[in-house]
Amino acid sequence: MDNLLFFPLLLVMALVTYLIRAVPFVLFRKKISNPRLKAFFDYIPYAVLSSMTFPAILYSTGSVLSAAAGLFVALFLSWRGKSLLVVALATSLTVLGVSLLMTVMQVA
Repeated sequence: MDNLLFFPLLLVMALVTYLIRAVPFVLFRKKISNPRLKAFFDYIPYAVLSSMTFPAILYSTGSVLSAAAGLFVALFLSWRGKSLLVVALATSLTVLGVSLLMTVMQVA
């Protein structure tokens, strides 16, 4: 990803995350007791960050197939409660393995 795209995306992510966290302090003077409103303010930053980074995951490698394989491995291991180090290593090895397999199959 080139810097002309990366830095504006980084700025938007930072602003959205900050604004969503700061808006409740500005708008609401007393403690928020509504559980739905609390959940909204808690989950919005994660949803926005996920929606902005998900497309970059699929186009981060030379092939969408290897990126999708890595994504599925990462989701599965995260769902199983594995540590961040295990998820990152397994995902990287999966992407490497699928990329090498695709290269070998293309040559043969």
